[in-house]
Amino acid sequence: MKQIRILWLALLTLLLCSTAAFAAKPAISSDSNYLDINTGRYILEGHVRVEVNNRIITADKAQVSIASLEVWGQGNITVTQDDITFTGDSCYVSGSDKEAIISGRTKFDRTGLNIRADNAKFNWDTKIANFDDNVVLTQDGSVTNLDHLRYNVVENQIL
Repeated sequence: MKQIRILWLALLTLLLCSTAAFAAKPAISSDSNYLDINTGRYILEGHVRVEVNNRIITADKAQVSIASLEVWGQGNITVTQDDITFTGDSCYVSGSDKEAIISGRTKFDRTGLNIRADNAKFNWDTKIANFDDNVVLTQDGSVTNLDHLRYNVVENQIL
């Protein structure tokens, strides 16, 4: 009887682990793609869309490592989660670190708020976005130039 309980527990644990791993796998689409066996990355081109849980990354080109849940994107980048959207020229997204780094003409828009910068870093756990270099904040019609800006997207508050 004890062996049956241990086997049952082992099977249940295996099932839960495989379900969790399956839930984290990204849905990937593009016009063309191939697997680079040297790097273990999928190379995607044209209308790239990578979706993991409720995060969506779109780009002209991207490389995706499913093993590490990392995405390197180039060209017409959007990084979206729920009502949060960043745009830029390139991105690096780390699923394990739960953060996205968007570079080149980075934009973030909300009603009454517009932030432009050379670079942005967003963490999905803390919901904090850091904008760096040539930051232009437009809030309720007022424009402010800054070197750095921290913004809490949940509280809609500049820190």
